[in-house]
Amino acid sequence: MTTDNHRYCVIMCGGVGSRFWPYSRSCRPKQFIDFLGTGRTLLQMCYDRVKPLVPENNIIVVTNAIYADLVREQLPHIDPAHILLEPCRRNTAPCIAWAANHIHALDPQASMIVTPSDHLITNEIEFVDKLRKGFEFVEANNALLTLGIKPTRPETGYGYIQIGSEVQPGILKVKTFTEKPNLELAQVFVESGEFFWNSGIFLWKTTDVLEAFANLAPDLAEVFSDSGKYFGTPAENDFIKEHFPACPSISVDFAIMEKAPNVFVECVDFGWSDLGTWSALYDNSSKNNDGNVTQNCNVMTYDSSGNIFAVRDEKLVVVSGLHDYIVADAGDVLLVCPKSEEQRIKQIVNDVQGKFDEKYL
Repeated sequence: MTTDNHRYCVIMCGGVGSRFWPYSRSCRPKQFIDFLGTGRTLLQMCYDRVKPLVPENNIIVVTNAIYADLVREQLPHIDPAHILLEPCRRNTAPCIAWAANHIHALDPQASMIVTPSDHLITNEIEFVDKLRKGFEFVEANNALLTLGIKPTRPETGYGYIQIGSEVQPGILKVKTFTEKPNLELAQVFVESGEFFWNSGIFLWKTTDVLEAFANLAPDLAEVFSDSGKYFGTPAENDFIKEHFPACPSISVDFAIMEKAPNVFVECVDFGWSDLGTWSALYDNSSKNNDGNVTQNCNVMTYDSSGNIFAVRDEKLVVVSGLHDYIVADAGDVLLVCPKSEEQRIKQIVNDVQGKFDEKYL
């Protein structure tokens, strides 16, 4: 068996994409949408991107049970046993703990990439090269490796990684993690040259990450402690339905990465965006001469610039005198919001839920 056959990829695909509401809805979140007009959804683009790195039969998708049919529809070639269905949402640490246990039961020599399904990577050749280098590093060391992105601006929506000493070219010890700083602190981070964006993409051997969970997140590890006889068998889903809801809702950063002594970062620059906001989508989309972005829709503008229009069906959008706005129409919901205030969208979604329950979500 070659080294590549011991390499796996876990695609996390359970998010609801509330910051892209109303275009992204609970029934079809952003990872299942062709945002860029390429003919491939973000999930499909992610799947295509990792195929050169691991055998296709070693790609695993973890998603919420309500998205099972969407995953099967968009990834028809994936092994049905490799679609892991969470009965409820519990953040990234339980997702990764389950996936690592699942893979380890199938292959105790396994190493794995963990990647979100909704990121954009524009330089895929560089992506593959850096991930192969990352695999080689974790396979040769007891290491938890994260990918750090060279920051291009003082972004307040991302976590930051402070780099320490270099252990080999491009791979450094992690000093600290900082969650979403304010603008002033983010500016200091960028100017220092010591901080990289936390991409949320990880590599490690299953033995090493399971050891980290056991030592640093024992409550979470305990949920899976009696599961060895079930993983990789038809009884696995029954076990998960019963025990997964007991998992604490916690991110993998808080659970293990910020505490572990063996955390490293590979500093990369391959055109990454987490496409977490409308502005990020705007920045990564083609624009016309007025700086407007249209997402697969018909738009006529007059004295309007810097807008992003996302409208479904055959509706024609006509605007005059509009600058730097988000206009998103999903049939039963129309959102018109300044790009500068897009951080309010999450609160708007909460308000809509409070007033109308699930009707418009």
